[in-house]
Amino acid sequence: MRSEETDAFVAALDYPMFVVTVAGPGPGAAAQPRQATRSGCLVGFATQCSIDPFRLLVCISKANHTYPLARASSVLGLHALGSEQRELARLFGETTGDELDKFERCEWRPGPEGVPILAGCAAWMVATVRQRIDLGDHVGFVLEPVEVNSRQGATALSFSQISDLQAGHGA
Repeated sequence: MRSEETDAFVAALDYPMFVVTVAGPGPGAAAQPRQATRSGCLVGFATQCSIDPFRLLVCISKANHTYPLARASSVLGLHALGSEQRELARLFGETTGDELDKFERCEWRPGPEGVPILAGCAAWMVATVRQRIDLGDHVGFVLEPVEVNSRQGATALSFSQISDLQAGHGA
């Protein structure tokens, strides 16, 4: 049930913001095995969901360009954005991979399994997808880290710092 009360409750929360990245087979991949598609999106629904074994849950909108590729992938990248990375949040939140290649507009490198690693993030990890859970208009991906990196002293970008952005996927 969505109401003014639930909207007010959520408005009082200030989630850290993340970018999910994925690499997978692209169009014509069967004929050209080296060809791959990259995608990425801004997410605000991510949390640790287990201590031992360590697991994170990240939720991706079914309306997002990244979702079909993430659904088919066994590995995802999760990047915690630093407070100075509003423009990166704008790129991955307000634009859609249906219209442009976001990775042509930012610094990145290939990580494990070809997953794009975004430069300058407060922290990032590449993780194996252990489970997918249908949560309504989002799907939750339970992740087990494969490789992790973080910057000492980085401050996270929070939802309140980017609440004016308009979703690029239209939902």
